[in-house]
Amino acid sequence: MRSILHCDLNGFFASVECLKRPELKNVPMAVCWDPKTRHGVILAKNELAKKYGIYTPETVYSAKKKCPHLVLVSPHHEEYRKYSKLVNQIYLKYTDRVEPFSIDESFLDITESLDLFGSAYHIAYQIKEEVKQTLGLTISVGVSFNKIFAKLGSDMKKPDAITVIDEKHYQEILYPLPIETMLFVGKATASTLRKMRIETIGDLARCDVHRLVKKIGKLGLELYEYANGRDDREVKLFTDKREAKSISRGITFQSDIQDSNILIEKMGVLVEDIAKNLRKQDYKASSVALILKFSDFSVISRQRKIFKTDSYHEILKVAIDLFHENYYAEKPVRKLTLGVGNLENKKDNIQLDLFELQSLKQKDEKQKKMAQAMHVMDQMNEKYGNYKITFGNIIKK
Repeated sequence: MRSILHCDLNGFFASVECLKRPELKNVPMAVCWDPKTRHGVILAKNELAKKYGIYTPETVYSAKKKCPHLVLVSPHHEEYRKYSKLVNQIYLKYTDRVEPFSIDESFLDITESLDLFGSAYHIAYQIKEEVKQTLGLTISVGVSFNKIFAKLGSDMKKPDAITVIDEKHYQEILYPLPIETMLFVGKATASTLRKMRIETIGDLARCDVHRLVKKIGKLGLELYEYANGRDDREVKLFTDKREAKSISRGITFQSDIQDSNILIEKMGVLVEDIAKNLRKQDYKASSVALILKFSDFSVISRQRKIFKTDSYHEILKVAIDLFHENYYAEKPVRKLTLGVGNLENKKDNIQLDLFELQSLKQKDEKQKKMAQAMHVMDQMNEKYGNYKITFGNIIKK
């Protein structure tokens, strides 16, 4: 049985800012892109701000309505990268299997370290205290037998906490939790599951997997497997080559654009390039991000989780949804940026057994034909130049 930790730095950006300026610890504060305006979103907040119901990524305007005296500070990404490296160096004292998941999260496989350092809980406690005493930062640690439950554990208690989810007790700990608690269950998926009378993680674990796969496809199978504790993904060595975590493309317009049709057309071009790079590098993405910079230099940034894909159409659909939800036509756009993140190599996808393959056969055949068409398009563009062959919906009429 493996012993996996998920270590999550608490309010990381805000905590680093409080180290730089200790007086910020005593006031509700948050990090945002532009503190001088009410545009943009909250990137991180301290515990005092959290008490006002401020969350990430909430708009600054909304956060200020909840807490008018909220102190806003600009981000300092070099400092965040420096502390992220220092924290991972502490983790590496206990195991060489340290896999950064983001700038403030890492998975650790401490299975081979138990004889040397003690129990999994004891190691988690040692790490937590060393980070606090050495760097002045706090972490929440999930301790479990796989990555998905370790991640759920670190989310359950914050800040400065340890949650153990072991093989004997995971059902009583996790199964009563609402379905939204499960990783990769966004609002749309949660709504679909609730219509199927799947209200909790326990309902998900006990549901009819055939019906689930039929309703939401491969994501349903993945969620079912995870809810039942089946996650054999290994924690990679820290020295392994770090794969790209995101791909983004942007365009700065020579003159500001206010026509949403033109902006969507440009989005199509950006997404085509992103999808091409995903296929070329054999990646699939599980998040889509949209960033709009306006003529007054204010910025909005929005992100949405999706089930992993390299499909042009699926990525563009989510990007357009984000655009329609957040674009106001009276504000001309100066720069448009789209990105995909949480990249995974296709070979890491869950293996499907005979039944599940049969259940997904029709959908898979359609996806296979699409993938073949995309491959041919990529080859033709490689030979004759980019965008000689493209999608009809992004050709200017």
